Amino acid sequence: MSKEMTLAALLAPWLDIRSHQVANTPVKQLELDSRKVTPGTTFVAIKGHNLDGRRFIPAAIESGSNAVVAEACQSHPHGTIEYHDAIAVVYVEQLSAHLSELAAKLYPITQNQLIGVTGTNGKTTITQLIAQWLELLDHKAAVMGTTGNGFLADLQPAANTTGNAIEIQHSLFDLAQQGARYTALEVSSHGLVQGRVKALPFEVAVFTNLSRDHLDYHGTMQEYAEAKFLLFSEHRCRHAVINVDDVVGESWLTRLDNAIAVSLKPIARQDGVWTKQVSYCESGITLEFDGLFGPGKLNVPLIGEFNACNLLLAMTSLLALGIDKQQLLATAPQLKPVVGRMELFTAPNRAKVVVDYAHTPDALEKALKALRVHCQGQLWAIFGCGGDRDTGKRPMMATIGEQLADHVIFTDDNPRSESPVAIVDDMLAGMQHPQQAIVEHNRFAALKYALANSEAQDIILLAGKGHEDYQVIGQQTIHYSDRESAMQLLEQN
Repeated sequence: MSKEMTLAALLAPWLDIRSHQVANTPVKQLELDSRKVTPGTTFVAIKGHNLDGRRFIPAAIESGSNAVVAEACQSHPHGTIEYHDAIAVVYVEQLSAHLSELAAKLYPITQNQLIGVTGTNGKTTITQLIAQWLELLDHKAAVMGTTGNGFLADLQPAANTTGNAIEIQHSLFDLAQQGARYTALEVSSHGLVQGRVKALPFEVAVFTNLSRDHLDYHGTMQEYAEAKFLLFSEHRCRHAVINVDDVVGESWLTRLDNAIAVSLKPIARQDGVWTKQVSYCESGITLEFDGLFGPGKLNVPLIGEFNACNLLLAMTSLLALGIDKQQLLATAPQLKPVVGRMELFTAPNRAKVVVDYAHTPDALEKALKALRVHCQGQLWAIFGCGGDRDTGKRPMMATIGEQLADHVIFTDDNPRSESPVAIVDDMLAGMQHPQQAIVEHNRFAALKYALANSEAQDIILLAGKGHEDYQVIGQQTIHYSDRESAMQLLEQN
């Protein structure tokens, strides 16, 4: 439960309503979605990116809202109070921008240290490695992000990587009530631009990398990069952990005075953590490091160079939090791969299947390069591109598949309202020899074909869906899981 407060106390930083009859209305729960309003809920009506919540004020009142805080406008200026069926509607200017602070007043975060992770790829792996490591050291830790919110043993599904400002604050408050002393959050560029984590106090903020994604929203790579930088420039952030092997991350060092530079190669910085030597084998990664926190050696059962980077960023974040280095090194071999992130499925005398969430050109390239190191036979790549999203990355991903895999199968990802045939045609345009690509729109059938035509030494990368257990085709969301497909088909003779 949140702490109860009056509406006057909640709105005090922006508006003084102490002299109004609505002042002492108790506020126990805030809700942005009128469909979730129950008797006693205080409805918050903002003008969102797609919908104007003020249209749903009557519905919220009908569902039992005890008061409404609404975004001010020309017809209802700041400070206006109206009554609908004896329920007060209080108008506040720039309410959208104040949402995170508003939620923080009702759902304060205490004893829960926050680690925010932003970047195009690696957010889920890093947040879950941090939480796993802390749990191994008997610290209660939670995550919030793409694969769900909560403790790792009991993740609750999340609709977005970064929820709305009220959901985030409420979830963090609840997690603290359940004993969480650390929470690692994936922070999306959308969430940063829209101020959804504005009031959160981050002990550590991590930047992973930047590559092409979400240009349908941000427009240009420069705007996308600046959206990510907001985590460090506009938010309370005690330690900034930056991957300087990424050109964007390297360029940010001059803009940050609290940065810890992290690299997979030696760097001449006292405020950095770098790799002295790293080796990759089928059983995992061995990594020797040095720098700000002194030398050490990690042995971890993860696959691929980019996971070495994820590992180093996760470890540096924990060291910045004051976690004992020797304890981290001792427990590192117990870390496990994240569900749907370079997750390996095997069966005797069959090709290995690796399920990964890679759905951007950079992620696909890194996944294929990582697997090439482990592959003693032929390397297969099965992937598609989402509909109603950035079309420019489709030929780029096909080019990468053709260059780095021995066999390429194009399949459907989430075609949404677009024609799957048109999406694949966009991909084929990126190939020098499109006739060599196999097209199988059904993902299950695509993997079945690859397994039937591969050898035991081969590796099949099934990319794009990762942990997801659904597919969006037209207006329908159907149950589908790459992980289930891999397990089912490998069990068959």
